[in-house]
Amino acid sequence: MRLGIVRGHVTLNLSIDTFRARTLAIVEPVTMENLRAHKGAAGGKALIALDELNAANGQMVAFTEGREAANPFWPNAVPVDAYCALIVDSIHLAPVSSGHGPEVMP
Repeated sequence: MRLGIVRGHVTLNLSIDTFRARTLAIVEPVTMENLRAHKGAAGGKALIALDELNAANGQMVAFTEGREAANPFWPNAVPVDAYCALIVDSIHLAPVSSGHGPEVMP
């Protein structure tokens, strides 16, 4: 599972039956560097994810890719490569390690 920011939505002219009444979101993956810097920028290569959570533009989501993205639709076969699994409310990061062993969060 990776984190990403919703940058927009896709509307299909010719609909695939399994996508009917579902939303496709343009998700830009968040790099760890930008996440630690609190820039609000993503920085990764955007992808299209099936979004049943109705995430708004600018919201951070966690998404799955590959075979796991189609698991919520089992036993039906849905042609999806990425799926928005949750909307992120908040993130707490441990301090960057100094290289002298693991960091412990209080």
